[in-house]
Amino acid sequence: MAVVVITGRGGAGKTTLTSNLGIYFAKNRYKTLVIDGDLYLPKLGFHFSIDSPRYSIHNLLRDPTLKTENAIYRHKKTGVYVIPGSAKLRDIIDVPAFRLKTILHEIMDEFSVILVDSPTGIPFDTLHIFELADYQIIVIELERSPIYSAEVMIQNEVVKLKSLGDAFGLNVAVVLNKVRESSKNIEAVINFLEDEIEVPVIGVIPFDHSVPHSVNMGIPILEYKPRSHVSRRLKECGEILEEWMFGKVKVERIIDEIIAEKLLNP
Repeated sequence: MAVVVITGRGGAGKTTLTSNLGIYFAKNRYKTLVIDGDLYLPKLGFHFSIDSPRYSIHNLLRDPTLKTENAIYRHKKTGVYVIPGSAKLRDIIDVPAFRLKTILHEIMDEFSVILVDSPTGIPFDTLHIFELADYQIIVIELERSPIYSAEVMIQNEVVKLKSLGDAFGLNVAVVLNKVRESSKNIEAVINFLEDEIEVPVIGVIPFDHSVPHSVNMGIPILEYKPRSHVSRRLKECGEILEEWMFGKVKVERIIDEIIAEKLLNP
């Protein structure tokens, strides 16, 4: 089991990365859960066409007697399990965010991979779950910062978020998202992150107009256009993260599953 917390500033693509990494792991035979931890601006459910859930993470937080399984939805097309948030204002106001750690702790053993989409900036609402997490991925979008001031932006953003992960003993990595062809100095940025900030870059995801369209359709891009360039880069990011998290354990687990299948179906 591995818990991954996705952090970064608003609009950088945290939710898009969360949903697509969820699909990557689910399609690679990991029982995968994605959780909307952005309690005040929840939108993860929209990526899976879950816009009006009967039960949400907000219901679980407010009602300790409600069974967690009631708010878990399985996306039929991809096999990803989703705990969406509520878009209702009455559910969001004064929500007891501290209970998120308790909820996560109760279901950790049921899933191989859990990805939490955190709120914008410093994730105060989800800071409690850092104690249970293993990995932190920081998503940054360079295009909203002039390339000549990228180092200043990184120092202002990545260093702060990384310090949180370091404080909790998390493995921290960065994903560069919405990278356009105009970003000619991207290699210099990667070198700065890895050499100066000492945080590995596990993904460079290109900008693609199909991505917002896929969100509008409620189908993450890995499922919507699996052969697109952006999907290939997302898969590569998933592969690196998978190797980082599981290594040889992945191979051993697959072998065990193959043997089990042969025993059941000789």
